[in-house]
Amino acid sequence: MTDKTAEALEVWIDQDLCTGDGICVQYAPEVFELDIDGLAYVKGADDELRQSPGATVPVPLTLLQDVADSAKECPGDCIHVRRAADLVEVYGPDAD
Repeated sequence: MTDKTAEALEVWIDQDLCTGDGICVQYAPEVFELDIDGLAYVKGADDELRQSPGATVPVPLTLLQDVADSAKECPGDCIHVRRAADLVEVYGPDAD
């Protein structure tokens, strides 16, 4: 079994399920941001929100625990963290 923290991960938010609570922003403001529509979006290293449905950004290793915690605590179960190599979800509603 491989160590999932050593692999490249990416995160995305399903806005259809987002409740706008902002818990993700509290955990990892470098990765998540609430937009004017009241929903959370991921943002890249350029600080730009990725607003296309299913748009992903890489998870910085230094923020992995914060991003994982935000996925676990999200009341909308809308944060998905997956391995970039094979797109298998490791944190979020579809994780094993």
